[in-house]
This record gives sequence, C-alpha cells and structure tokens, in this order.
Amino acid sequence: MAVLNLSVNGKKQQVDVDPATPMLWVLRDHLNLVGTKFGCGIAQCGACTIHLDGNAIRSCQMPVSAVGDKAITTIEGLSEEGDHPVQKAWLEHDVPQCGYCQAGQIMTASALLASNPNPSDDEIEAAMNGNICRCGTYLRIKAAVKTAAANA
Repeated sequence: MAVLNLSVNGKKQQVDVDPATPMLWVLRDHLNLVGTKFGCGIAQCGACTIHLDGNAIRSCQMPVSAVGDKAITTIEGLSEEGDHPVQKAWLEHDVPQCGYCQAGQIMTASALLASNPNPSDDEIEAAMNGNICRCGTYLRIKAAVKTAAANA
C-alpha cells in the first residue's frame, strides 16, 4: 500500500492503495465517484473513459501510480450543473438508451472538442471509435457531437 496524492475534479485527494490499482477502482471504490463505469477491463469498450490532463484515457488499465501530478477529470467533474455543451447536446439528441456507456462517450467527445472544436465527420468517427454502445446509438452520438461543436 502507498499513500498517493491525486488531483480529481479540481480537488486534492489522498488515497492509500496498492500502486498497481487501476484508476477506475480508485475512483469508484475509494473516492465514491461511480459515474465512470467498468465495461470490459481491457481498455477496449470506453465505458471507463476519463480525462488525464484533458486527454481521454481508459481508466481500467491505468495504474494509479502512473497518474503522478496530472489532473484527473471524471464525468462528475465535467460540469457541476450538467451543462457542458456535450451533455446538453446528448439530451437534445436523446442519445442515451440504457445509459451505461454514456459517461465514457461524453468524456471522449468532450476531449475531442477541447482539442478540435470543429471536427469533421471522419474525425468524430475516428475519435469515438472504440467507444462501444450496445444500444447502437452511434448516429445520435455523432449528431450530438456535431451539435456540441456548433454550440460550444
């Protein structure tokens, strides 16, 4: 076990965990931030996507010891009021069905728009590739990303 200092959603957090613990489990089990979901455990589905210094990463395979002093943002920290342009566009386009993948989808989309405010269809598809939605809402996801880009 090791005591690690983290910056999560703009707040300093201290956790006493095995340094090899995946960031997903630190968030869910130690910090009670359960918006980030466990999907596959092998960084292939995107349900566990968070931001690390603004970049979308899969938290299920990121050991907490690799985070260092980088800023972590979870779906809970994206917007306190749920009014981030991507979140608003998600509602406008009625994207969620079961909702399980949505936190990861939103975190991936918001990282894309932060680095590329006006992505093409191909750039949206490339960025969102690997975020699996079992309900198949991919067309609404793309439309929401385009709306968020237009309204940001």
